[in-house]
Amino acid sequence: MINTTSKRKIEHLQLCMESPVEARNVTAGFEDVTLVHRALPELNMDELDLSVDFLGKHLQAPFLVASITGGHPDTLPVNAALAEAVEELGLGIGVGSQRAAIDDPAQEESFRIVRDKAPNAFVYGNVGAAQIKEYGIEGMEKLVEMIDADALAIHLNFLQEAIQPEGDRDATGCLAMISEISSMLDVPVIVKETGAGISREDALKFLDAGVSAIDVGGVGGTSWAGVEVYRTRDQGDSLSGHLGDLFWDFGIPTVASIIESKVSLPIIATGGIRTGIDIAKSIALGASMASAALPFVGPALEGKDAVLSMLSRMLAEFRTAMFLCGCGNISDLHGGAPVVITGKTLEYLTQRGFNVKDYSTSLDIL
Repeated sequence: MINTTSKRKIEHLQLCMESPVEARNVTAGFEDVTLVHRALPELNMDELDLSVDFLGKHLQAPFLVASITGGHPDTLPVNAALAEAVEELGLGIGVGSQRAAIDDPAQEESFRIVRDKAPNAFVYGNVGAAQIKEYGIEGMEKLVEMIDADALAIHLNFLQEAIQPEGDRDATGCLAMISEISSMLDVPVIVKETGAGISREDALKFLDAGVSAIDVGGVGGTSWAGVEVYRTRDQGDSLSGHLGDLFWDFGIPTVASIIESKVSLPIIATGGIRTGIDIAKSIALGASMASAALPFVGPALEGKDAVLSMLSRMLAEFRTAMFLCGCGNISDLHGGAPVVITGKTLEYLTQRGFNVKDYSTSLDIL
């Protein structure tokens, strides 16, 4: 018998496939970011080095397929296709919340398949902050061991939990537990938002807690409040549906959250990443990596080749953007490619006290 957590996982995947679940009236902010074009890049585009070292692992490009699924038998071929494509391209991948496998060990294979199909890739585990107090350090070690994870992501989905009829709304004690896990676990710990962004205030707390990286998970991609709207409609829960609709676009857009989260920790830019230009803008703004989930759901249902096609296209776009910015490697893009920030993002960041002019001047003309 499939337990309630496993049932919810397949419901989430089906809704992301079949329904409009992205932010409705707010964007990730990439339209407000302009990469400064270099008319004469003085580079051979075919010789650019896209590789990067991240949390002790070498990747062929700074991109991860973000946590999508797992925890139900029907998710096994989806994770297999994603993992095979990532392994072939030398990228990274996260699994969906492993809570379902703790609740029901029969679901472990739907997660283990990722490491089986991607033995050399950067693979990170995943569990909700609301569950870490219950499972403790031993539980976290089990999650890492389950998939031979290179890192563990603790996801912060309290917006979704607040709306879910069965949600866990107790966020007390999570920061202390994150700190304990970060100090005791043998692999790096990533703190990961799931669509509402990370503020400077929280980023500083995570830095003090000893985490190894921050995944901003900003507004602009999948809205988990929106996903819950569809679930609550099916269940006839009018209050939860109302809350999901009201908070559909709640949070900090991805571009702003990248800058909010710059506290001397590696940053993963997630939330509305749809093209290689978005990846380039994220890295230029200070992210170490970029990731996306929703664009790969459909291709993963078709199989490895469809995922490969999507990933290869995004990487080709990214390579072209790097070339046109005059960046021969990721360090050039991360450390010196100027960008201009305008529009709502500029207004937001100015109100928050950030000096965006620091991003607009190339280091070589200062």
